[in-house]
Amino acid sequence: MSGQFPGGTFQTDSPDSWHRVHPVSPLVRGWVAVAAVLFIFGRNALDSLFTGGPNGPGISGGAPPVVIVAVVGAAVVVFGIGFFLSWRFTRYQVTDAHVHINSGIIFRQQRRASIDRVQSIDVVQPLVARAFGLAELKFDVADGGKSAFKLSFLKLDEAKRLRAAILARAAGVAVDPEAPGQVTEAPEQHVLALGPGRIIGSAVFSSLSVVAVVVLAGAVALAAWSGEVGVFVGFIPIFIGLGASYWKAITGDFNFRVALSPDGVRLHYGMLETRAQTIPPGRVQAVGISQGPIWRPFGWYRVHVNVAGYGDDRSDHGNRTVLLPAGTLNEVMAVLALVFPDPGVDSPFEVFTAGLRGPGNRQGFVHSPRAARWIDPLAWRYNAYRATSTALLCRHGVIFRRLEVVPHERTQSLSLRQGPIMAALGLVDFELHSTSGPIKPVVHHMALDAGRRLFDEQADRAATARRIHSSEHWLAPAAPDTHRDPQENNHAD
Repeated sequence: MSGQFPGGTFQTDSPDSWHRVHPVSPLVRGWVAVAAVLFIFGRNALDSLFTGGPNGPGISGGAPPVVIVAVVGAAVVVFGIGFFLSWRFTRYQVTDAHVHINSGIIFRQQRRASIDRVQSIDVVQPLVARAFGLAELKFDVADGGKSAFKLSFLKLDEAKRLRAAILARAAGVAVDPEAPGQVTEAPEQHVLALGPGRIIGSAVFSSLSVVAVVVLAGAVALAAWSGEVGVFVGFIPIFIGLGASYWKAITGDFNFRVALSPDGVRLHYGMLETRAQTIPPGRVQAVGISQGPIWRPFGWYRVHVNVAGYGDDRSDHGNRTVLLPAGTLNEVMAVLALVFPDPGVDSPFEVFTAGLRGPGNRQGFVHSPRAARWIDPLAWRYNAYRATSTALLCRHGVIFRRLEVVPHERTQSLSLRQGPIMAALGLVDFELHSTSGPIKPVVHHMALDAGRRLFDEQADRAATARRIHSSEHWLAPAAPDTHRDPQENNHAD
């Protein structure tokens, strides 16, 4: 079956049509295990070969080289058979409604994901896979990131073809059973790119460098106190760990690019392992913009997103939830417009700038009352919120500034929280529950009446927005949204 899609056509499978991943996949997945066996036993063989003893080389300790070679060969054969069988029993198919993956040798596993529930799709190329022109297709469904589906490994063109087919079906593109065709990737429009200097600078001027300076100062102080230069030897593992953290931060975000296509927002990044990440429209549950004190002189901000399929998974060092690793305010607004095209105000730049920089009632933000200064003396004027016609904006923090944006239709639940001290001061915390992720929307230390009013109003706004945005198919016809920000309309009047 096939249907028209921007850039070409796509073809899905019949219920009886199944495919296998690339035959080289066992080598790409298993080379680390084989290399580990060769390293361990190969090192022992070299030790035996060059260690002398009463009976000559190879006799003084350990097994003879012939035995070691036999063990290594047997291990390689066993690993090879295991990976071959794993490849042989792994099959997949993409129908009009579902993605099926069957795998397992002894314990069989059959998995099926509804295409309508696909939250994002990544095309990942580890270093070894790139050498063979292969890629891993990874897509998440709305389950908090606990069961991401992976196809490892496919030819790069095939991975892109499947990505386009899945996204086209998820978008609600009409299918034509009588016109099968071949898929081509949807075109993309370049939005912005971050140069190497920005990526390296953001890693150098970060909290990681603060930790490195503290550790180095501690090592110098301890060496001066003890009079022993050898003290630095004990700090070597810590310095190696810091160096590895710098390496991950730089290589993970290297070559970061943002593009827009009918599929959604595409993020390209990575040095050794490259990733092409696609977030379909409407899948972003919340956006968080943050800035630490070290980045303030440079005017850099970091943008995170909550996506239902990502959850709190840290297997990729948190890179998958980053929409912009280090951007200027103009760049922040550019990427924000991609995932949040209608901010619900006529002057979004001024509103979001006020939300990031604060304080006070500028641009309609409502901040904490003066009573909050007793428990939050520094940040009480920075804690604020503003509701537009399409989203709720939550601001908090002085040293680390944060602005959280939650579309009304993505509101999961609401709560008011109050401790004994806050009750005595007539304050309350307003919490807006999003899907699991790095963003936890909250408005700290509101006046009790304002918190109750926001609770009721936000519940009504969320219910109305969900009725308007009921469709998950972003290329299907949608009901027109004529709502605008009441504050903007009143101001215009």
